[in-house]
Amino acid sequence: MRAVLQRVDGAQVEVGGEVVGAIEGEGLLALVGVTHADGPEQVATIARKICELRILDGERSVLDAAAQVLVVSQFTLYGDVRKGRRPSWSGAAPGPVAEPLVEQVVEAIRERGVTVATGRFGAMMRVGLTNDGPFTLLLEA
Repeated sequence: MRAVLQRVDGAQVEVGGEVVGAIEGEGLLALVGVTHADGPEQVATIARKICELRILDGERSVLDAAAQVLVVSQFTLYGDVRKGRRPSWSGAAPGPVAEPLVEQVVEAIRERGVTVATGRFGAMMRVGLTNDGPFTLLLEA
């Protein structure tokens, strides 16, 4: 499982012109990708890191700051561009495998008392954000 974390000052995701998820103020945008071998251990690791990494202003975590998180599924995190000119998506888990794992990440974060907004799995989404820093990290579990 991979996640790209961006420290934001507000973010939102739209599907078909409708805002389906948004956070305001200080928080994180987490783009989450799932591969074939992922399971409960990877879910727990990614959720813990999202909540506990001290990457917000003042070296605070999402939990310390009572910040919000916007989670957006993104299979393209497993795109392979080592050969040719077209990415290969074979490293990304198919929707029936990936969707429940992304939902489990969201639930694991919520269980820690964090407000979580989401995109819509499998939809063409437009993600808007104000990157705070800019500050972007890649997590792998």
